[in-house]
Amino acid sequence: MKSKMSAHEFEIMYDKYKNLLYRIAFTYLKGNQDVEDVLQEVFIKRMYRAPKFQSEEHEKRWLIRITVNHCKNQVSSFWKKNVFTSENTTEFLEIDQYDFNTEESELFSAVKSLPEKYRITIYLYYYEGYKCREIAEILKCKDSTVKMRLKKGRELLKSDLGEENIYEIREA
Repeated sequence: MKSKMSAHEFEIMYDKYKNLLYRIAFTYLKGNQDVEDVLQEVFIKRMYRAPKFQSEEHEKRWLIRITVNHCKNQVSSFWKKNVFTSENTTEFLEIDQYDFNTEESELFSAVKSLPEKYRITIYLYYYEGYKCREIAEILKCKDSTVKMRLKKGRELLKSDLGEENIYEIREA
């Protein structure tokens, strides 16, 4: 059964999840216009075609999954792969828009430069607080895959930022 929502309910849901979904989409796409296009599709899908959710967490995971899927589709589209490169289409996010301090801005910039599979895994684990098992469900991969991506992502961040500049990163 599909859930229907009023304009007021939609506005509340949009305000609640827009920044989270924007940051997730941005980790994949890096271009503000592409991110906005994906978010528009995700929120339209949520408004008109979403299933009935058992909880807020269920809704949040569904929105993340749909966002990731739309981003992957956008990245893998023939037109995007063959016409544009990230260098000539990237409109970089204003980091202070999300209230990061200087250290967090430097770290977030380093995370944004990671290859996609490490970037989204690191983001969901450290910035959104998901457990490895939950990330595996969202990304539809094995728990061990998530742990390896976190390990490799941390190694890449340490090499990029330097061992002495890396902020305390908790192990998975």
